[in-house]
Amino acid sequence: MVKEVYIATGNFPKSEQYGLVSQMRRAAISVCSNIAEGAARISRQEKKRFYEISRSSLVELNTQFELAIILNYYQKGRMADLEQRLESTFRMLSKMIANLELNPTRH
Repeated sequence: MVKEVYIATGNFPKSEQYGLVSQMRRAAISVCSNIAEGAARISRQEKKRFYEISRSSLVELNTQFELAIILNYYQKGRMADLEQRLESTFRMLSKMIANLELNPTRH
């Protein structure tokens, strides 16, 4: 996902290099990093917290793509694989969080 976000934002205006481009790239990195950190945690509560942070970063990234579309920096469907991956990652994280909430004693 990170590589695709870097590619997608590579053609944004130079004026957005330290604005929207930077925010989108950081959000994409945050998604992956927090999934990894959550997976490494032993406590279910800590796992859940990092997965929630990851999901929030994913929502932030999706919102930023919507803004990029509005600003004509990005055309929806241009990177269909990335857009599909954002949706599937959101569903995956939601299921992981729900599983941790429903089964608090299982590891």
